[in-house]
Amino acid sequence: MSDTTQNQSEGKTSVDTFYYDNQIVRMFLIACVIFGIVGMTVGLLVAFQLVLPEANFGLQYTTFGRVRPLHTNAVIFAFVGNGIFAGVYYSMQRLLKTRMFSDLLGRIHFWGWQLIILAAAISLPLGLTTGKEYAELEWPIDIAIALIWVVFGINMLGTLIKRRERHIYVAIWFYLATFVTVALLHIVNSIELPISLMKSYSWYAGVQDALVQWWYGHNAVAFFLTTPYLGLMYYFVPKAANRPVYSYRLSIVHFWALIFIYIWAGPHHLLYTSLPDWAQSLGVVFSIMLIAPSWGGMLNGLLTLRGAWDRVREDPVLKFMVVATTCYGMSTFEGPMMSLKSVNAIAHFTDWIVAHVHVGALGWNGFITFGMLYYLIPKMYGTKIFSLKLANTHFWLGTLGIIFYALPLYWAGFTQSLMWKQFNPEGTLVYFNFLETVTQILPMYWMRAFGGTIYLIGAIVMVYNLIKTAKAGTFLKNSQAEAAPLEKGFTTPKGEHWHRRIFEAKPLRLTLFALVAVAIGGIVEFVPVFLVKENIPTISSVQPYTPLELHGRDIYVREGCHNCHSQMIRPFRSETERYGEYSKAGEFVYDHPFQWGSKRTGPDLHRIGAKYPDSWHFYHMLDPTSMSPGSIMPPYPWIYDQDWDKESTEVKIRAMQTLGVPYPEGYDQQALADAEKQAQEISDRLKQQDQIDMAKDAEIIALIAYLQRMGTDINSNRD
Repeated sequence: MSDTTQNQSEGKTSVDTFYYDNQIVRMFLIACVIFGIVGMTVGLLVAFQLVLPEANFGLQYTTFGRVRPLHTNAVIFAFVGNGIFAGVYYSMQRLLKTRMFSDLLGRIHFWGWQLIILAAAISLPLGLTTGKEYAELEWPIDIAIALIWVVFGINMLGTLIKRRERHIYVAIWFYLATFVTVALLHIVNSIELPISLMKSYSWYAGVQDALVQWWYGHNAVAFFLTTPYLGLMYYFVPKAANRPVYSYRLSIVHFWALIFIYIWAGPHHLLYTSLPDWAQSLGVVFSIMLIAPSWGGMLNGLLTLRGAWDRVREDPVLKFMVVATTCYGMSTFEGPMMSLKSVNAIAHFTDWIVAHVHVGALGWNGFITFGMLYYLIPKMYGTKIFSLKLANTHFWLGTLGIIFYALPLYWAGFTQSLMWKQFNPEGTLVYFNFLETVTQILPMYWMRAFGGTIYLIGAIVMVYNLIKTAKAGTFLKNSQAEAAPLEKGFTTPKGEHWHRRIFEAKPLRLTLFALVAVAIGGIVEFVPVFLVKENIPTISSVQPYTPLELHGRDIYVREGCHNCHSQMIRPFRSETERYGEYSKAGEFVYDHPFQWGSKRTGPDLHRIGAKYPDSWHFYHMLDPTSMSPGSIMPPYPWIYDQDWDKESTEVKIRAMQTLGVPYPEGYDQQALADAEKQAQEISDRLKQQDQIDMAKDAEIIALIAYLQRMGTDINSNRD
């Protein structure tokens, strides 16, 4: 790319002197490192809770169901998010030869994002959650995310407008696609009906909610954990290797094919569920197609290092980048393979999924971030890495951590699936008791925790190394640079590549076309599911939840039960034998939000209603091992001391009516009386069944009401 342009009117070169803002980059890097350690530590706590349930320390704020979303949000939005912003602010300035559009917007972006993270760190342990995976944050925080994201976008687009470089480098294409797509995903998925300051219900229900959620969930991985990191790869790999990108044309194919195809693949998370078959098949087809652009990007990154492999052996930055790019290739091959129905039938709901996700998270996102940190800190402090030996130690600890984390979980996933599906010659399930499949994989969970510990130790070694590096140098807040201004009304010379003429010289056009490319898939999938009634057949026997059951469901969501339990019985003989009649789309029409889950650490609960007496649920929630010896589920003693929220009954019923749930007109005035009546009946039954004296106002009463309702609307078809 050209460093200068000719000012034809004066017949000589005009050069501007300006300064790159390193301070905003450092702010995001520091936040990235801090939240990386915090997020990984919380993840390690989660891993140990799977083998030591008492690792929640007996507190309601640290149970697996509440801490697991805290871990995912901390790693995705705090660690990775801050890493993305640091890389974007550093690379955009240098690629466009200009300071960011606004220092003030950069600071608002930084502090706004950190406040959002703080709000998440407070609200999630308190049980303030929407119950939707990767989108658990409640509506005020969702609004804040949207506003801060717009600030980020304005700063990016403003920088593009004031650039001194004609054409836009490939890394920035991915940054722009990330901006518009994440905005689209977040806004559509976060449409909800608030009923209080920190409580809302999803606007969508059941199958529709599941489709929107996994359109968002899959593409949060695609456009928050992948596309911006591909932009970072395209910038930092060539910079660290001091070599140009292998293929410009491959970059073009990689970019447009990836953003167009990726958005269609969300339904592969819902194979064999109640989602219409055509939508499932559409997700499978586009998931398989994803292999081509994904591997095109991986090869473009690795082949950039042609002739530089000797440096890879010596340079820890390149080591991290190479392994990261390789992990990206592994994950993007495995993902499409797992979307094949025959493979998904084995993998889904097992720890295979967890292993797959963490190869991407620990290998791709983690290692790119580490490599970027080792590259940027010495640059901005005008010094060298304090210790190459420690950096290499970190590399090997991280690599071993990934291996010890992932391989046992692959083993656990295969074990789970085989045990779930194994039949005796007589035609009965060998492992009818789900708990047998849990206790069998506990050694693998210990290995997982060991791998996570090694990975975290490596990150701590990095922190020490970076602090010592920074202390050895002097931070340069503003780096001086020179470049010629971009002449007004410039035109791309004839003979330039068409992509340079049409898109790279016109950033707003590139942004608009990227938005169109990603919007098409969502529109094609959503319109039929939302507008064609035949896609979600109704069932006359399915009735709205009673007010008490609605309260119990909110408690279930608050405790994050969907993190371990699914509510989706797939049409496999092994599942119908173990759980009962397979799940129907019409059963979920009043579920705001849906609670199908994505991992079975415990059994599916869709047909749990009326399976056990009330007293069984009472004892099970108080001490799970009393009903299920060997269970790794923690106890929930606080729901016996806390009362369900009577005051919110009317507003909850009115909210459900607004969302289309057919309660009779004026029922909100009668709802509390009905809830108290049902609560008294459950309290009386507990007394009759096992001499249990429990007040009708306790949360356990409402939770029992919900658990006993699950799946009973069509129980007549069960046998």
